[in-house]
Amino acid sequence: MVLKLEMFARLTFYPTLFYNVCMEKLSSRRWYDRIDDNVILGALPFRSMTDELRQKENVKAVISMNEDYELALFSHNKDTWPLYGVDFLQLPTTDIFETPCQKNLLTGVEFINKFLPLSNRIKTFNNDDLKENIGTVYVHCKAGRTRSATLVGCYLMMKNGWSPEEAVRYMKTCRPHILLHHKQWEALRIFYNLNVRNKE
Repeated sequence: MVLKLEMFARLTFYPTLFYNVCMEKLSSRRWYDRIDDNVILGALPFRSMTDELRQKENVKAVISMNEDYELALFSHNKDTWPLYGVDFLQLPTTDIFETPCQKNLLTGVEFINKFLPLSNRIKTFNNDDLKENIGTVYVHCKAGRTRSATLVGCYLMMKNGWSPEEAVRYMKTCRPHILLHHKQWEALRIFYNLNVRNKE
């Protein structure tokens, strides 16, 4: 069953990526949206966007929720992002059917934390490294709607002490077309109970 789901995700990747490109051209959807001073939530960053992201958006790091095959043709990966001075973290999650695991969600938030100003860093994490490398982290999956939105929601909860509902409501003001299903909501609620609720 799992193999069939993974195969379906592979077969639908390029048609749905093309659909995303069309929607960005024909509707009010943007390829990416700034969530706060240090995080952008977006769709698959094409290689042609590299200079724009680095120079205009001050992107210092990228978190990809994609599988290797999703990055193969059009995007940078763990081997090529560093050539542009961009840190890279891949937390592969199968599209459509999976949500990021709790370990990966926490790893992703901790990674983002390294690029926040010292005064804004999340206190739960070890902040012994006092070097500041302030910049933007571009968090993406294929469309920037589900897998990556789940991670950004976890970041917003930990940073601001928000509930899952508050985090999603805020994300929708920045990126109205995010789409979280039951599994993603469940992941957000588990993350909140484990990492936010008892730390307030």
